[in-house]
Order: sequence, then structure tokens, then C-alpha cells
Amino acid sequence: MPVQGIFGNTVELLGKTLDLRAKRQAMISANLANVETPGYTSTDISFEGQLKSALKGGGKTAALTNPRHIPLKGASAGSLERVQGDVVEVTSRNMAPDGNGVEMETEMGRLAENQIMYNASVQILTKKFEELKQAIRGTL
Repeated sequence: MPVQGIFGNTVELLGKTLDLRAKRQAMISANLANVETPGYTSTDISFEGQLKSALKGGGKTAALTNPRHIPLKGASAGSLERVQGDVVEVTSRNMAPDGNGVEMETEMGRLAENQIMYNASVQILTKKFEELKQAIRGTL
């Protein structure tokens, strides 16, 4: 029996969340690295809405390129896999004279929040596998 069958789609969701949070971490790190680059604009990745849609089965349906194609609807096993997130520019309230839009304090706050959410996802995933290990051992 696959792990998804045991835990529903929790493990797949947590795995995808970890991947997307790692992408966000890289983007925030790039923003911080370019804090003094003239004309640089901060970027972020938005994925929470896409994950919710994929879980509800209301994810974007594939575009039909031929009338004979079969439309794909609902949350299939791969709908979470298709979530990639949208890269968005973060508008700054305090634009520097050189056109740099990176606010160090804001980015550090986003970095800390993302790290906390990443760690929480890892802890939940670890707990799920601990439960599985206990069930295998028969010590529940």
C-alpha cells in the first residue's frame, strides 16, 4: 500500500510544501544578497492558494488544444505535483534613491516566518513517519 493511501494526501502535501518553502527561501536569500544592487526589485513566490485549490479539486483544468482531447478535472493524484507557485514582485513602500526596492527588515521577517513554517512542516512529516514506524512495530 503506498504511503499516500495510509495518510491520505498529507505526505504528498507536506512534501510539496517543503519544496515550495525551499524555493521561497532561495528567493528571499537572493533579495537579501541584492540589498545594495541599484534597480533591484524583491521577488516572492505565492503558492498557498494553488495548494488549497489542488486539495479542493478545483485546480486549474488543462487547456484543450484539440476538441478530441479528454478534459481533465478534479484533484487527481498529480494535481499537487503540478503546483509550482507564481513568482511575484514585492512592491516596496520605501524605494531607495538608486531604485532598489529591498527592505532588509521586511526580508528578514519573511525569512524567519518561512523558516518557522518549513520547520513546522518537517515536524509534522516526521510525526507521520513515526506513527507509521510505531504501527509497523505494533507499539501503538
